[in-house]
Amino acid sequence: MLFTDRTDAGQRLAEALRHLEGEDPVVLGLPRGGVPVAYQVARALGAPLDVIVVRKLGVPYQRELGFGAIGEGGVRVISDDIVRRGRLEQADLASVEQAEAAELTRQAHRFRDGRPRLDLAGRTAIVVDDGIATGATAAAACEVVRAQGAARVVLAVPVAPPDAAQRLRDAADEFVCLSTPFGFSAVGEWYQDFSQTPDDEVVSLLARAADGTDADTDAGAADADVAEEVAIDACGVRLTGDLNLPAGAKAIVMFAHGSGSSRHSPRNRHVAEALNRAGLGTLLFDLLTPAEEANRANVFAIETLADRLTDATEWLRGRAAVPIGYFGASTGAAAALRAASSPDADIGAVVSRGGRPDLAGPLLAGVRAPTLLIVGGNDPQVLDLNRAAEAALRCESHLEVVPGATHLFEEPGALDQVAELARDWFLGHLVG
Repeated sequence: MLFTDRTDAGQRLAEALRHLEGEDPVVLGLPRGGVPVAYQVARALGAPLDVIVVRKLGVPYQRELGFGAIGEGGVRVISDDIVRRGRLEQADLASVEQAEAAELTRQAHRFRDGRPRLDLAGRTAIVVDDGIATGATAAAACEVVRAQGAARVVLAVPVAPPDAAQRLRDAADEFVCLSTPFGFSAVGEWYQDFSQTPDDEVVSLLARAADGTDADTDAGAADADVAEEVAIDACGVRLTGDLNLPAGAKAIVMFAHGSGSSRHSPRNRHVAEALNRAGLGTLLFDLLTPAEEANRANVFAIETLADRLTDATEWLRGRAAVPIGYFGASTGAAAALRAASSPDADIGAVVSRGGRPDLAGPLLAGVRAPTLLIVGGNDPQVLDLNRAAEAALRCESHLEVVPGATHLFEEPGALDQVAELARDWFLGHLVG
């Protein structure tokens, strides 16, 4: 299993932890990389987020061998067996502990920015990291959390080597790991983006969680405008997109581009901007990688495009709990209709611009989302295909012909009409 980044890993991990929602858990991220993962888990579970600062106590002459660990609140976990077998002097142990305690205090103050540590007494604590190498720090964190009063300890990570995963099952009351690949050599190889997590990011995420600014509104809309480039893992391929969410957006429209087009298409961007002005969110993204686009045949691989659109839709649902619609152009419309025909698609509305719905074949009859087909009056071949498609659809549907427009709607005012028709269809079926 390959993760796009820590955000993606956290969203997937959260789904595997849904059964803990009723236990009123506290989510604890191991700094630094574990905090972005834990942030997504806490957000999905509606749980408070904190950082779990643990310092391993290394044997003076063999630092990688830990004789114990310390945590906040004076928690001290010591392995008497290692101390005895290593014939460690108390003075040496005290020196190591003193140095690590100073660093623990510094880190805790830095990360929380003066906020108090969350009380774990009697709570279910979910300890989260971005992955496991040896598991020593994670195991120590579980011991510290238990010593801080947690009634139940759950250790959750996206990836770990099989041997470490086996050992860690005894470190917590429950161990959740999404992937235990046999070919494991480093955590970072299982992420497309495993860039370093700076202290400032940890501080910011913890502050947002503490202030409640990370939470969605009841409708799942953003409290402020969001405009960001995103990376989406769909069917094992990393897709790039542009996500725009106006403040308070009540729905999001995903764009499936057609042959020879991309998320930079001025026509689709024109429509997207009109939707944004109407308060609708948009996600424009490429269903093919640059290398795949070089092969013209790929734009007609409708099944592959639809599968990627379905995966991307699930990714988007993890970001915003609002209704989702599809806007498809040319062959992208066929992919949108095929994806919408799935029994569990739950798509609120579909709009096709100059589309090739015929490429969705018999699956058109399975589309349940209200569908608007927009075709240029001077695009006779595509117009005939859309008339046949409207007859094949069993859902609410409508064919709108833009007089005088050709396939690309390049005539003056034609694209504005497309934008207005799409806006009204989505507002009426996704929001109204």
